[in-house]
Amino acid sequence: MTAEITLFVNPTAGRGRGAQGAQPAAAALRAAGFSVRTVVGTDAEDALARLRAAVREGTGAVIAVGGDGMVHLALQALAGTLVPLGVVAVGTGNDFARSLGLPVRDPAGAGALAAEALKEGRIREVDLGRVGDRWYGTVLCSGFDSRVNDRGNRMRWPSGRFKYDLAMVAELAAFRPFPYRITLDDGPVIETEATLVAVGNGSSYGGGMRICADARTDDGLFDVTVVGDCSRSTLLRVFPQVYKGTHLSHPKVTVHRAARITVEAAGITAYADGERMGPLPVTATCVPGAVQLIM
Repeated sequence: MTAEITLFVNPTAGRGRGAQGAQPAAAALRAAGFSVRTVVGTDAEDALARLRAAVREGTGAVIAVGGDGMVHLALQALAGTLVPLGVVAVGTGNDFARSLGLPVRDPAGAGALAAEALKEGRIREVDLGRVGDRWYGTVLCSGFDSRVNDRGNRMRWPSGRFKYDLAMVAELAAFRPFPYRITLDDGPVIETEATLVAVGNGSSYGGGMRICADARTDDGLFDVTVVGDCSRSTLLRVFPQVYKGTHLSHPKVTVHRAARITVEAAGITAYADGERMGPLPVTATCVPGAVQLIM
């Protein structure tokens, strides 16, 4: 491994925590004897192009500084390569770091742990989800949750997470289950009415909502959580349980495990790692050991 480490920084992550977190993370890496290069793009496309150039030039590792969106962008450059990924989780959700037991909102600690792990060779292969030519690390969601995302993204006011709370209230007012067609691996098509379908490589999304609570990132399989055709009142009772993962025992919730899944439903958008993937139908494949992770 070369001694140069690339810090891949989103300065706006977590209302500025990305910019604030880069400095202590870099200091910890330099104290351990690494040379640190920082990559910051003018936008996502430019940032990804710069990161891919750093990978081609032989960087020893990439440390993503930001939230799940920044990790998602880094995965597009690192999946399928031997360049390891570290995470300094200082964003809003940080579910990729949470699902792997990495520090959250502790940039100095995360930087020091990454430096120590690199020196000791503590690198672990973890699975990723793939949809077309795009990769994701946490959860691909569709249904009620993605409709909340759609509505929140259209709102110009208020800013921050509060607009998604308002979007959830608005979607609840118009709530109805959706007709889905789900195909697991090479099995038969499952036609069902569902509130949402979540395809988990990791266990959580949305800042700690453990929608696929038992998902593992090293078993070569997705955990697919299907919340069935519950009423508005049932959804309001069940949804808070998602933070502890206890919703999985509810009779309206079923969990499947599969290496590949096709999800179809009219008028529904898929999101993964909080990023828009596009309208259904989508086919997601779990790719074992797709990225090297600094542990």
